[in-house]
Amino acid sequence: MPEQNQGYKSITGLVDIPVTATTPVAQTTQTAGVQRCSICSSLIAGKPLMVKSKLACSRCASEANAGQSTDSSSNFTQGLVFGIIAAVLGMGIYAGFTIITHFYLGYVALAVGWIVGKAIMVGSKGVGGQRYQIAAVLLTYGAISMAAIPIHLARMLEQGVAIDWASAAPDLALWGIASPFLRLQAGPAHIIGLVILFVGLRVAYRVAAAKSSKVAAVAAKK
Repeated sequence: MPEQNQGYKSITGLVDIPVTATTPVAQTTQTAGVQRCSICSSLIAGKPLMVKSKLACSRCASEANAGQSTDSSSNFTQGLVFGIIAAVLGMGIYAGFTIITHFYLGYVALAVGWIVGKAIMVGSKGVGGQRYQIAAVLLTYGAISMAAIPIHLARMLEQGVAIDWASAAPDLALWGIASPFLRLQAGPAHIIGLVILFVGLRVAYRVAAAKSSKVAAVAAKK
């Protein structure tokens, strides 16, 4: 009686691979030029792709691309709403700090720029680009410049000055927008605050920049 696992003889007289014999998959992947997807562990056929700096097959790379947010009017609108909320918050932080301490700290502009830019990116689900950057810069400037209005009003109230809110509102709005440049009238030393303001605007601009694609094709290893 033939022994088990002896295998079957073909018509050529050669012994085929035994029925119970298997070739470990791990051994086949060690051959030169064979690569595995870091996501699904399947063998990569053809040119490999990169997903978050890891090798991936075309299917996993496509799914990763599909999961990325794309620019749209809804994303921009939501990013703008988040940015406006952050700008109001930043204005409150800037004005509140100055009113309480009676000290102008221009470096707060850097934090305001980051907060506004980050809020826009959160609202847009990570989508950035030129129009997001422009919105971030305008909102950051508005937050920092308009913070001068509550600071000015707080000082007037401390001095007991009566305020005609109805007639003062339009003038205060224009004065607030121009306030970063109007401070230069007090002396050249205020130019430092203006420089810090522009640095804060640059921070907002860079944070709201478009992110590069996470998936990039690379040459197959030989």
